[in-house]
Amino acid sequence: MIRLAVLFLCAIPSIAMAQSTPRSGYEFLSDGTKQLQDDDFLNPGFFIMPRGEALWDAEGPNGESCAGCHGAAQEAMRGVATRYPQVDDDLGLINLEQRINDERTRRMAAAPFAYESEDLLALTTYVATQSRGMDMAVETTGPARPYWERGRDFYEARRGQLNLACTHCHVDHVGDKLRGDVISEGQVNGFPIFRLIWNEMGSRHRMFAWCNDAVRAEPYALGSQEYLELELYVASRGTGLQIETPAVRR
Repeated sequence: MIRLAVLFLCAIPSIAMAQSTPRSGYEFLSDGTKQLQDDDFLNPGFFIMPRGEALWDAEGPNGESCAGCHGAAQEAMRGVATRYPQVDDDLGLINLEQRINDERTRRMAAAPFAYESEDLLALTTYVATQSRGMDMAVETTGPARPYWERGRDFYEARRGQLNLACTHCHVDHVGDKLRGDVISEGQVNGFPIFRLIWNEMGSRHRMFAWCNDAVRAEPYALGSQEYLELELYVASRGTGLQIETPAVRR
């Protein structure tokens, strides 16, 4: 029924006004969910933070740790999350999760965390939270441009059995109702997020996969090149929005 509602809603002309300034998903939440996010003591996303802090201090097989190289995360990681995904000279386009795993394998001689594992979500959340209140500002020119363009093409392409593109909901029908929900712009400034219907933390790529499934399209693998390029494009749509990690979403 939800998918049929999406199909009906996105097939009719939009009545939503185009926005010149990006709006966080926070603006579309109910008052109760906003209060949940605003209170660091009650925000369920903060329950994963001690695990992230412990992993920051944990040593790998060679005795190295994140803290050993970078020092206090509160200072060293300030602003880092605002710049990802970004192009690495050796690895190409990578996101924050992949940077963490690269640092673990290359500098700590430690095994990478599985994508969407609790450890990777915890450490990513811990790192990203140090940038709360700072504006997103990913690079989209130079070497990043081809990745950004492919991400834009993905965002605008129809897919799945419902033959819908990301734009049909997150551009054309922003602010409209889809059953009990208000459609947001699909911004990613709050990730990793605690999503109430998941009852746990989730990454940007998990959200992309969920949306693919909602339009009856085969999801790509988490961490795939397709999702990385989409992540870059979507992050660029939110340029100037403040990092809210860990955000709470319905």
